Amino acid sequence: MAELSSADHRSSPPRVGIPRQYNAAWDLIQRNLRAGRAAKPAFIDDQGSYSYGEVAERVNRFGNVLAGLGMQQEERVMLCLLDSIDFPTAFLGSIQAGIVPIAANTLLTAKDYDFMLGDSRARTLVVSEALWPAFEAVVDKHKTLKNIIVSGKDGKGRLLMSELMARAGTDFTPADTTCDDFCFWLYSSGSTGAPKGTVHLHSHLMQTAELYGVGVLGIRESDLVFSAAKLFFAYGLGNGLTFPMAVGATAVLMGERPTPQAVFQRLRQHQPTIFYGVPTLYAGLLASPEMLKRGEIAPLRVCTSAGEALPADIGKRWTETLGVEILDGIGSTEMLHIFLSNRAGEVRYGTTGKPVPGYEVRLIGEDGNVVAPGEIGELQIKGPSAAALYWNNREKSRHTFMGDWTRSGDKYIEIEGGYYQYCGRSDDMLKVSGIYVSPFEVEAALMTHPDILEAAVVAHADTDELVKPKAYVVLKPGIPASAQLTEALKLHVKEKLAPYKYPRWIEFVAELPKTATGKIQRFKLR
Repeated sequence: MAELSSADHRSSPPRVGIPRQYNAAWDLIQRNLRAGRAAKPAFIDDQGSYSYGEVAERVNRFGNVLAGLGMQQEERVMLCLLDSIDFPTAFLGSIQAGIVPIAANTLLTAKDYDFMLGDSRARTLVVSEALWPAFEAVVDKHKTLKNIIVSGKDGKGRLLMSELMARAGTDFTPADTTCDDFCFWLYSSGSTGAPKGTVHLHSHLMQTAELYGVGVLGIRESDLVFSAAKLFFAYGLGNGLTFPMAVGATAVLMGERPTPQAVFQRLRQHQPTIFYGVPTLYAGLLASPEMLKRGEIAPLRVCTSAGEALPADIGKRWTETLGVEILDGIGSTEMLHIFLSNRAGEVRYGTTGKPVPGYEVRLIGEDGNVVAPGEIGELQIKGPSAAALYWNNREKSRHTFMGDWTRSGDKYIEIEGGYYQYCGRSDDMLKVSGIYVSPFEVEAALMTHPDILEAAVVAHADTDELVKPKAYVVLKPGIPASAQLTEALKLHVKEKLAPYKYPRWIEFVAELPKTATGKIQRFKLR
């Protein structure tokens, strides 16, 4: 099996060379063994630490497990696993065997999993014991599903992963795959309909590791990284698996949900050098009474944010508090990771930065042409990690993947200095008095008020059926809702933005509807 040489592995925008004969899992593991890192910790989960040598052995064992179950190259295995050593074991073990893993969101419903099992025709399911109840009622109806493996202590009457692994051999020959073979799937969050199986190739993991992980983030062998975003999420997969393994760093994995308390516990315990979060989490961390103090996690040198645009006020307050920048960026399941990002020392809060070297972007207007400077357009991306297609969905594939270009569905504007500023999702944009209004801009203005924890803005029609902004607001703990506060918030936005952009209605809510990856589901508010 061909592997990347040290020369191939250098970040060399705009192109990273991947050999024709190539297996992504084999590369990620063997590069570390060849570099003498067999004894170095690769992953630290809630149960212990695992060296690169131990990971290599576990991956080989899992490949033999699949072979023993009769699985063939190009068949599919669905993984619904909490973040622990079993995720990289099963994910990389499948890929090394030429079998296609499907990393499923761990926070979905039985209905979602039922759809995904049927849509993918997965032959094997690997599921965490804690997540089994969501599958129990639906698995037996799928005739293509032949094997169910449970990760945990109780196999629930099915195959137990630890027992299968213990009996499996430690020698394994990687499948003869190419850089263009189907490597893995990620289902979209399904926030606006049924989840879409997004198909990625063997070359894509290393493209993102080199172009963003090394080229922009600057990850290196000495780093200890912690991602609050989970491994099933495209953002989290790069953060906590691909990027650290690409350079021989160490990753902390956390099985539980990323509450402020759980995140602070890991930050204090492990003292990471890189922390990856999402805007909602950063807001929650800043509002928590446990908020870190400057110097409390001394090694921390960089933080990142993605999933949704980071409000400028949150970024500024984080940096003022800890002295560490947040590199806000945008990626997508379709592009696998971040393609537009701020850079260390050049952060401009309130923007998503500039294109990652190796990627090109353009803004397209409603007439299908590139917009003039200073105008809002739909962001489209050209880059080497674009998904091949949506599985079983030709119509949406053709709509999203247009030759070299991929549609993001996000509205942006290019501002001074070549920075790009987020204006909202294409289907979230408001037209007030004939002028486009970005809901994110209004949300960002609201977020600068000291009493607000979260805000979401959507279109709402007044008595004359004219569209105006309406805000849903989550207040910080201990702050009571009142008519006086409503008027104060309206005035606050008027002072920050053009007056026509202020929210005509403000509704206080306990929480905002979100996808499992933390994105606000504005369509539910509409």
